[in-house]
Amino acid sequence: MPVVVYLPPCYDQQPERRYPVLYLIHGQNFDERQWVRLGATAVADRLAASGAAPPFVIVMPGERTWEQPAETGWDEAFLQVLMPWVEATFRVRNERRYRAIGGLSRGASWAIHLGLSHWQLFGSVGGHSPPVFWEDVPHIRRWLAAIPAGQWPRIYLDIGDADQQQILASARWFEGVLTAGAYPHEWHFNVGRHDEDYWRAHVEEYIRWYAAGWK
Repeated sequence: MPVVVYLPPCYDQQPERRYPVLYLIHGQNFDERQWVRLGATAVADRLAASGAAPPFVIVMPGERTWEQPAETGWDEAFLQVLMPWVEATFRVRNERRYRAIGGLSRGASWAIHLGLSHWQLFGSVGGHSPPVFWEDVPHIRRWLAAIPAGQWPRIYLDIGDADQQQILASARWFEGVLTAGAYPHEWHFNVGRHDEDYWRAHVEEYIRWYAAGWK
């Protein structure tokens, strides 16, 4: 699994400090540098330097498949190999509150899959232009119901009004499930398409939202 890791500017200067960690997953047909290209690390640098957000680590893994989760084993590699390696290699905090996961497009599908099926691990879950894996649809309500009251993760969903119809329908379905179950979440219906112009225009909103959970 290829991976890009962003460390905050103060990381080497404060060797005793441990940091929140944000896992960001790229979209289909892109790679682990997509979030860097969209400006996520530049925003994190700027927010930390200004004091607008605490410094944190960003882990951006690569994923090269098109299949549903059960056919890939990628979630097992993420949970059993990537996360232990990150926590053994970098000074990241391992409390649930200080661990977030997010993604865009197919990466959002993974963030929802991992963030809900393993809710004990992640305090925040972000889905940007999020289709739900069709394989996950029968399980979403059960995963949500299994989360004890008061322990729900922070959830952020957004999508553009001109996104692909199938993806838009999936995102609206998921948001409807959250609303019907009275699960706390944010839903942002913006102007835009399913493309990098849309994600780049909103990347600072995303990073600020993740960081707000650590103030």
